[in-house]
Amino acid sequence: MKILVLSSLAYSLTNFRGDLLQAMLGAGHQVTACAPDRDSVTEQRLKSWGASFAHTPMSRTGTSPFADLKLLADYVRLMRQEKPDIVLAYTQKPIIYGGLAARIAGGRPFYALMSGLGHVFSPQSTFPAPLRRVISVLYREALRRAHATFVFNADDRADMIRFGIVTEKQNVMQVPGSGVSLDRYANTTPPTEKLNFLLIGRLMKNKGIMEFLEASRMVRAQGGDCSFTIVGRCENENPEGLDEASCEKLFGEDDVEFVPGTDDVRPYLRKCSVFVLPSFYREGLPRTILEALSSGRAVITTDLPGCRDPIEEGENGFLVAPMDAADLAGAMMRFVNQPELVISMGNAARAIAETRYDVRLVNRILLTEMGLIDRVQKRSASSIVPDAPPTMSVVGKNKEVGPSL
Repeated sequence: MKILVLSSLAYSLTNFRGDLLQAMLGAGHQVTACAPDRDSVTEQRLKSWGASFAHTPMSRTGTSPFADLKLLADYVRLMRQEKPDIVLAYTQKPIIYGGLAARIAGGRPFYALMSGLGHVFSPQSTFPAPLRRVISVLYREALRRAHATFVFNADDRADMIRFGIVTEKQNVMQVPGSGVSLDRYANTTPPTEKLNFLLIGRLMKNKGIMEFLEASRMVRAQGGDCSFTIVGRCENENPEGLDEASCEKLFGEDDVEFVPGTDDVRPYLRKCSVFVLPSFYREGLPRTILEALSSGRAVITTDLPGCRDPIEEGENGFLVAPMDAADLAGAMMRFVNQPELVISMGNAARAIAETRYDVRLVNRILLTEMGLIDRVQKRSASSIVPDAPPTMSVVGKNKEVGPSL
C-alpha cells in the first residue's frame, strides 16, 4: 500500500515518527513523508530508509485564512498526484487540512494521530473563546470521516467530545503515546553524588520554563547542592515562545546550564539524576517523559492530562501542581533529602517503560488498526511489531489499547 504521512516539521518525521515510518516500510509499504520545511539531514535519512519526501509550505502558528486555504489546496494537489491508499496526519494543521483534503481528493482513507490538543484547549489558555470554537469546528469537519483518531491519554477523547470535535460513535482509540525505543534510550545508572535536574522541551512559557528557573532558586536557597540543565530550541514564531534574546537574558540571570537544542538528548539524560517537565501545555503524552523513563530516570511533572498518565505517584516520580514553582521545588527537595529515591524510582521508571511504552508495541497497534499488517505479517516481522502483552484490551467502537495508563 501507499501511505502519505503529513507533518508540521521535517525534523519530527525522523526524530519523533522514525520508528513508525520504518515499521511501515518494513511491512512492505511505500511511504511519502510530507513537511513544510526543507531539512537536508531529514530528507537524506528518509531516502536511506526507502521513503520519499514531499515539501508543502505551511505557516505552523499563523492564523491567516488565505495561507491555510493554500495549504489545503496544496494537500489536495499532492493527494491527487500521489494517490495514496492511506493518509496519516499528526499535529493540528496537518490533521485539520489533511483531513479536509482527503475528503476533497476522492475520499482517501484518513487517520489522525492526536499527540495532544495543544495550548488552545488548555484551561490556562490565553486564546480567545471564539478562536477555540473555530478550531473545534475545523477539527470536527476534518475528523468527521476519519477511519480512526488515535489519542495518547485518557482525557483527550472526553475533551474532544466536550468540545464537539468528535461524537460518541466515532472511532477514537487510545494508544500508549508514540512509544519509545528501549534500545536507543538504554537504561543507565543516574548520578546521585550531586543531583542534576534536567528539562528538555521547546522553550515556551507554557512548558514551565519560568517555574523551573524559580524552583532552581528555591532549591539552592534551601541548601540543595544541585545543578540544573535546560535543553531546547528557542521559539520565535509561537506567541508563548521565548526568542533568543529572552533566552540569553533569562539563563544569564540563573546558574542554569542552557543547551540551545540538540539532535541527540541521550547524553543529557545520562548525565541527569531526575527529569523534570513542569508543563501546563495541553500535552498528549510527552515523548520526553517516555525517553526519560526508558533511560531509567525518575520524573517530576505536572498533574495534568498527558503528563500524569505514565507517572505512578511515589513509585517512578512525583506529580506537582501546574504553575507552582514552590510545589516543584518541594518535589526536587525530596530527592535532595533522599538521594536513594533517584535509584529506586529510576528502576521503576525503566520497568514501566518496558511493560507499557515499547515503541514496537505502539507500532503494532497503529499498523494493525490501519490495516497495514495482518496476523501472518505480524508473525513474520515480530522484531518490528511484536505481539502486545496479555493486558491489551479493545472495548467497543471507542477503544483503549494497551495496558491501563
